[in-house]
Amino acid sequence: MKAICFYFQIHQPFRLKRYRFFDIGNSHYYYDDFANDDIITRIAHRSYIPAAESLLRMINETGGKFRCAISITGLALEQCEQYVPEFVDILKKLADTGKVEFLAETYNHSLSSLIDPEEFRDEVMHHTAKIKEVFGQTPKVFRNTELIYSDEIAPQILDMGFKGAITDGAKHILGWKSPNYVYSAATAPKLKLLLKNSKLSDDIAFRFSNTEWDAYPLTADKYIDWIASTPPEEQIVNLFMNLETFGELQARESGIFQFLEALPRFAAEKGIDFWTPSEAIQKLKSVGELSVPYPISWADEARDTSAWLGNKLQNEAFRKLYSISERVRLCEDRPLQQDWARLQASDHFFYMSTKHMADGDVHSHFSPYETPYQAFTNYMNVLADFIVRVEEQYPLSIENEELNSLLTTIRNQAREIETLNKEVSTMRLNAEHYNEEHKTRDAAAVEAKTPEAAAEPAKKTRKPRAKKAAPAAAIAEAPVAEEAPAPKKRGRKPKKQ
Repeated sequence: MKAICFYFQIHQPFRLKRYRFFDIGNSHYYYDDFANDDIITRIAHRSYIPAAESLLRMINETGGKFRCAISITGLALEQCEQYVPEFVDILKKLADTGKVEFLAETYNHSLSSLIDPEEFRDEVMHHTAKIKEVFGQTPKVFRNTELIYSDEIAPQILDMGFKGAITDGAKHILGWKSPNYVYSAATAPKLKLLLKNSKLSDDIAFRFSNTEWDAYPLTADKYIDWIASTPPEEQIVNLFMNLETFGELQARESGIFQFLEALPRFAAEKGIDFWTPSEAIQKLKSVGELSVPYPISWADEARDTSAWLGNKLQNEAFRKLYSISERVRLCEDRPLQQDWARLQASDHFFYMSTKHMADGDVHSHFSPYETPYQAFTNYMNVLADFIVRVEEQYPLSIENEELNSLLTTIRNQAREIETLNKEVSTMRLNAEHYNEEHKTRDAAAVEAKTPEAAAEPAKKTRKPRAKKAAPAAAIAEAPVAEEAPAPKKRGRKPKKQ
């Protein structure tokens, strides 16, 4: 028996407004509400709503044989409740079918699992409570932000009560192994791992409407044939993608919705079932332990965390943010806690990426900033103001030398951020000056070559003209006859008129 696990991710980051240095201490509202409303409303009506309606039809038309999993961040759910509540209503209908499993994850779509175990746990518990409140389900399977996973994170996931986790079937981790099995965590053997089949997932998410792809056009029967042709002992194929794949990344006109809705019929013909993650973990045994010594993710070609923490800008912002995490948890100010949640979203660091080639195209496509340096400067300005507010809420009145030392350091962070911003501006100006200097040199080189290249043709055209007879008056008036810079240099006196 072979089965497919379909996972759909829903995540929308909060866009920060353009926050200047002189706003620090004056304005504490950091968000571009107009952009946030416009983006999620547009995507919801082009993608989320019609895609969810397709899933609902697939469940009803198959009598519940089609099943899937949905992963929606707490921040995205908040935005949907505020701007597109009709989409939340459809998600509730999907939950009521009993055929859609909602996964647990970090509430803020953050990178806290890489640096702050306490914050990581708080977020996951907060998200679990939110899913229970809205959809009436208590998640049993966990997927971390951007499928980030490592041996260090595994025991934390198990300790929070989850039976399974989903991560990427990264080639540099699997080696010769296949992602189409259930594995167990090397550092937490009771935790089962489901691995994303990157090739088959990306065939839908990125290559579906690519006319240059050798497998174009991709039809439902062809796709199911690919899955059916995998070795019979490989029992589970995990397909993980953004829900916005349907209608946004792949336009409705490409036939993506018809493709999706046709999958159950062809799967049934091949004897392929659809399972939820919990069903897969319950029905299948682990074929062995999988060790992941360094964090992996589903992002970029490297499948690591360099999409968010791959340069100095990203690491500086990341370090500054989590240097105050302990203090923020001691604050009881609700607006401050809300801002803390939104500032942790991994997208802020994603926009600071300086990667190039294909990975760089992905980063620049999703970024609202012109450059990574602009993203960094804007974020650090907001963070500087946030740090000042944290300090005001939690002053130096506690008798704790270590904490007092930490707070003293934080007092200087705003000035450090200002200095760093100036350094970034200087780097940008130097780069522009460098480019301009090279442009000037290139132009000078072209000009230097042009007179020499044009000199010979000019002489050749004058000689035949000189043979023609010309009126004496015209010759006398010609400016060329009066210009004699060369004779001057040889010491000859100009002719008297």
